[in-house]
Amino acid sequence: MRQTRRKSSVIVALALSISVLGAQTLIVPPDNKYDPKDDVRLGREAAAEAERQLPVLRDDFVTSFVEERGERLVAAIPAEFRHSEFKYTFKVINVREINAFALPGGPMYLNRGMIQAARTEGEMVSVMAHELSHVALRHGTAQAGKATKYGLGQLAGAILGTIIGGNVGAVVAQGTQFGLGAAFLRFSREYERQADLLGSQLMARAGYDPREMANMFQTIQKEGGSGGPEWLQSHPNPENRQAAITKEAESLRVTGTPIRNTQEFQQVQSRLKGMSPAPKTEDAIKNAGRRGGSSGDSRPTGRVAPPSSTFTRYSEGDIFEVSVPSNWRELQDNDGVTFAPEGAYGAVNGQNVFTHGLQIGLTRSEGRDLRTSTDALVGAFSRGNPDLRGGSRYERVSVDSREALRTTLTNVNEVTRQPETIQLVTTELPNGDLFYVLGVAPTSAYGSYRSVFNRIIASIRMA
Repeated sequence: MRQTRRKSSVIVALALSISVLGAQTLIVPPDNKYDPKDDVRLGREAAAEAERQLPVLRDDFVTSFVEERGERLVAAIPAEFRHSEFKYTFKVINVREINAFALPGGPMYLNRGMIQAARTEGEMVSVMAHELSHVALRHGTAQAGKATKYGLGQLAGAILGTIIGGNVGAVVAQGTQFGLGAAFLRFSREYERQADLLGSQLMARAGYDPREMANMFQTIQKEGGSGGPEWLQSHPNPENRQAAITKEAESLRVTGTPIRNTQEFQQVQSRLKGMSPAPKTEDAIKNAGRRGGSSGDSRPTGRVAPPSSTFTRYSEGDIFEVSVPSNWRELQDNDGVTFAPEGAYGAVNGQNVFTHGLQIGLTRSEGRDLRTSTDALVGAFSRGNPDLRGGSRYERVSVDSREALRTTLTNVNEVTRQPETIQLVTTELPNGDLFYVLGVAPTSAYGSYRSVFNRIIASIRMA
């Protein structure tokens, strides 16, 4: 009975708050080769796995508060962006990072850290409006559809990897956001712009000041810490983001006084503050593994064929193209696109590992120039790999005519416990992100792999 009464109040509130909108921006959803039913199936599968590995907060008051705000936004979705198949749900994940994500077809999750970081209810709702817009515009499957070689089964498995990635192998950096999972969660800047604009419009329709969205981006950036806010890693900034949101807000009107704070929001924040501290996502996933939430080991066999002399071309959506040996398989990594031969990859303690092959990834720049950003990346690798050495000497090279740096690292492979040599090449993209390539091989075989790595790097073409 409570749920029926709540939905009725949402409809009444919307009727009171929406006025005739001005010259708001017309938004056209991108082309999408998938059916909305595919969105629903993919999102449902990823949501089930997410809830096996991430701790959903079991608090009726907090959950009801988030659900009511979510339903208010859903009721504000324009008719042209409604999909009868979609089922929107709203849950809170009990982890401390400032993050949120929504899955194709409607499931949405807000980290407890995101709610606690928001200065106002309007700021919290702005994140929900932005995520909801990605779902309504079907950005996930639209962007995934550009990677035409992937089937729906592969795509479903990739979604969760980007959400909870960051701890996946011998030489993988914490917090990178790239790879096949990016087809769903690392949206293009154009899709980000659309989600900002539609999210602003949803906020106005739901009785909130759209400028709170611009304010929330400032809050996220400020509270993200030295490692950078997770939410902005998977939602790269479009050009002039805050100015564009402010301009859009000027064309939108909300009848009455826009909602900034309510007594309920203050109670929610007070309630969360009084709970035991939320764990880090990494620790929560490890706890889930101990409870049986993650799959078992499948160690590399060590029986690895030499790299083929023929190469196969791969296109990673609208991000880059690359050619790799034909007998290397593309792997679904949480942190990057990995290419490796049979027998060279597996999983240990829930982490993906590989002994021979190459990984291509993207992460936020952590320095004022390419050298300092590369130093920071090597430092991130070292934190997860105590045996990693090198990175002090750099050679200037190029990646698709972009200035790049190359360095050689050494490590002891965590599976074989044998020495391995790693070639790292980095370059900066126009948006400031750091693009990196890691070539890995046992030190005893590295001489025959070095020329293969160089040929692969020379084949890269950025979109």
